[in-house]
Amino acid sequence: MFEEFKEKFIELILSRTFVLLVVLTVLFGSLIYRVFDLQIVHGEEYLNSFETRIKKELTIDGTRGNIYDRNGNLLAYNELAHAVKIEDVYESGRYKNLNLNTTIYETIKIIESNNDKVVSDFRIALDKDGEYYFTVEGTSLNRFLADVYGHSSINDLTVKEKTSTPDDVIEYLCGWDRFRIGFYNDNTKKDGFIPGNGYSRSELLKILNVRYDMNNNSYQKYISTTIASDVCEETVAVIMENNNELPGVSIEEGTIRKYVDPVYMSNILGYTGKVSSTDELTSLQEINVNYTINDTVGKLGVEKSMESYLQGKKGSETIFVNSVGKTTEVANYIEPIAGNDIYLTIDKDLQVAVYKMLEEHLASILYTKIINAKEFDASAVSASKIMIPIYDVYIALFNNNVINIDHLSEDDAKENEKAVYDRFITKREQVFERLRNELYDKKTVYSDLNTEYKVYESYIVDRLYQENIIDRDLVDLTDKIYTAWTIDESISAYEYINYCISMNWIDVSKLDIDTQYSDSEKIYNYMINYILDELYKDKGFIKKIITYMIKGDEISGSAICRILIEQNVVELDENEESKMMSGATTAYAFMMARIKNLDITPAMLALDPCSASCVITDVNTGDVLCLVSYPGFDNNMLANGVDPEYYAALQEDLSTPMINYATRHKTAPGSTFKPVSATAGLIEGVINTGSRFTCTGLFDKVAPPAACWIYGKGAHGSLNVSEAIKHSCNMFFYELGYQLGSSPNGYSSDYALSRLQVYADAYGLTDLSGVEIEESMPSFSTTDGVRSAIGQGSHSYTTVGLARYCTALANSGTCYNLTLLDRVTDRSGNLLKDNSATIRNEITMDPSYWRAIHQGMRAVVESRSDYEDMKIKVAGKTGTAEESRNRANHALFICYAPYDSPQIAVATRIAYGYSSTYAAQATKDILNYYFKTEDEEDLITGQAQELDNVTTVTD
Repeated sequence: MFEEFKEKFIELILSRTFVLLVVLTVLFGSLIYRVFDLQIVHGEEYLNSFETRIKKELTIDGTRGNIYDRNGNLLAYNELAHAVKIEDVYESGRYKNLNLNTTIYETIKIIESNNDKVVSDFRIALDKDGEYYFTVEGTSLNRFLADVYGHSSINDLTVKEKTSTPDDVIEYLCGWDRFRIGFYNDNTKKDGFIPGNGYSRSELLKILNVRYDMNNNSYQKYISTTIASDVCEETVAVIMENNNELPGVSIEEGTIRKYVDPVYMSNILGYTGKVSSTDELTSLQEINVNYTINDTVGKLGVEKSMESYLQGKKGSETIFVNSVGKTTEVANYIEPIAGNDIYLTIDKDLQVAVYKMLEEHLASILYTKIINAKEFDASAVSASKIMIPIYDVYIALFNNNVINIDHLSEDDAKENEKAVYDRFITKREQVFERLRNELYDKKTVYSDLNTEYKVYESYIVDRLYQENIIDRDLVDLTDKIYTAWTIDESISAYEYINYCISMNWIDVSKLDIDTQYSDSEKIYNYMINYILDELYKDKGFIKKIITYMIKGDEISGSAICRILIEQNVVELDENEESKMMSGATTAYAFMMARIKNLDITPAMLALDPCSASCVITDVNTGDVLCLVSYPGFDNNMLANGVDPEYYAALQEDLSTPMINYATRHKTAPGSTFKPVSATAGLIEGVINTGSRFTCTGLFDKVAPPAACWIYGKGAHGSLNVSEAIKHSCNMFFYELGYQLGSSPNGYSSDYALSRLQVYADAYGLTDLSGVEIEESMPSFSTTDGVRSAIGQGSHSYTTVGLARYCTALANSGTCYNLTLLDRVTDRSGNLLKDNSATIRNEITMDPSYWRAIHQGMRAVVESRSDYEDMKIKVAGKTGTAEESRNRANHALFICYAPYDSPQIAVATRIAYGYSSTYAAQATKDILNYYFKTEDEEDLITGQAQELDNVTTVTD
């Protein structure tokens, strides 16, 4: 049969009829093209000599402006780079999603095989346990959910949508009716489709990220979506070689944002990223209607606040491409216009130097406070006397992910890693066996458990809350059984969980159990089995087990030190490494050397203290010369598409580097507030420069009595206001606060507070400082007028707020709205805006009053032995603020210099830094650097120093 068909087909080809048909077809097709000349706009197709041509109207982004410091040093710029992009060129049909998802997956594999990173701007990420979590919260989360579920307003979210978990969102978007991510075939029906089938959780998230971005483009043909923004030449070559197998995927040239000295400047500069929500787009379009969902914009810091200056003006062009994507013609080109350049008031060199000095001082405090001990009872001593046992350092290396726990079980794990992992496996089995015994049989009352198992059982109940299996909204906080568990500790976990079941405080939808047909015992069994299965791989619970292994010497300090070497956390010379590996060096000595040399930094340990901030201003202009927040982060890893692994690490970092400690972190000001109270007393006529109060050590006009810091060791005696500032006498300012609140009707705390607030406001301590980045609103005290006069009560201020206040002190009354912006120029250097700080208000006060305050602040510094060798005169005020009885106090110091003709004001805060002495010593180095009164190499040594172990509070 086949042979007969073949013969007839050959005859047809050779016949004249067939040749004639071919000729007519060609002529007829050519006629159609000449008559109709089918050309259509915005991606429609037309015929041209049997070749499909596509017309694209493209926008061309204007290059983002550069950022410089006040001296013209480059801080942020754009760099040419290759991006991998994808367009929706897929025809509709049953297999469109499968084909598109497969192409994205194969493209991602190519990108990652060359160690390049895919863009990740999706609002869901993977945590350390491989679980999905939202990267935003509050209103931002609701906006994301509204976009996911297709609502224009967050008010349109249903209760179910609003309470969606990350897994709910993933399942919904990967589902049959959305992006259909998962393998399927001709036999697969909607009800049988399994979202994510065939992909790991990580792979699924990466594919979904691209699909979600494409969806935000409304799947317009010829609008490309970025898969990776900065790829190497190897990736470019492979993508180009496989172009035919990757429909819609292309390599495009563009720019990426780059930051110089990122860690030092990141909390000022912020970073850029794609528009991430319809709300964000709407806000941007209110400023410029040309913004689109694909635009790269400032997301944080100066990049965000100065977006209107930095963003370029778009250009456009029309291009024609053939069926394989090759450009055949370019027309209608309109040149894009680059964004403007901005110059900050910041001095980059000063910023970097202050960051390094703060880090060294933090390390020095740790180096001084760490002792060779297993435990230290902080509750038995005052906050200034708290010490840090070396075992806390060992534990911190695991808790803050300095040691990679996952690598302990990897095939390439080394000797000590393997040994520790083997011991951990044994310990974990023992812990889970005992927990099952406790939760099913033994049922020990919580108070009778040892500390280790109290921690484990508390973790279990907390996890039941976190999983919403025990619904916090349903729990009666006044219930006696709840009180017995949380406060009295007089019942077992078994009793408490079963009581929650009996009271219907639970939601077991996650447990795949029908509560309608299950008794309480069955529900309890399901709950315990579920939560123990979860904890088996829970990284937080694993760290709890490791903590008690370290405390029980099941993991030795030496083993931990050797793991640091094996995992290349620290780099040593051969001699030092050999000594540690052979046991010739003790674990304590090894670890102290690492801290001293900053091989292990305060941020890595995340023990108290691990954070600090410093703001320096020009007192005559209101310019911010330096705004340091330690620790910082690498904003290069967040710009141009977030690196998901780095972002996850930042979220888990216990030192919280993404918090700007200079503008967002608030604490009580301590005694740095006393000049405000002095101003209030002088202007209100409560005191004059000659008024004297007598300090006896204890102020008993209020209940409970308020003690001066010197109480128990003596008293200050009779003091005027300057002397009271010098000695930081609490009792003088208690009396001042009391008199501010006094009237013929007696003492009123509210009256005292209302009068104090007037002068706190005059120094700018009741609103934002003016800097053009994110800042927390200050909190003036609302309680206890007497104690509020010494900076206690509920006062809470940022470091930059204290810097503005100190600036006004230094210049005798000019309160500026501080600024970070010096000037704006176009790309040719032409000046567009010459910026300066505005004056918020002026404090008018008798010159003798200003002298009294200044003399008091000068006397503070003159009385300090650690400032005796200063070559410039400094005036300042120390402050020590208690936040928790079981943690070190916050250390603060504000100052200005030179005393006779002030140029700069400085505010320094070391969170949980023990004593203001340490903040003052750090500031001394900063002043010496600024005024060049000491050599830089003597101030920034790259090493911690042992300090005097300050164990008393003197302010």
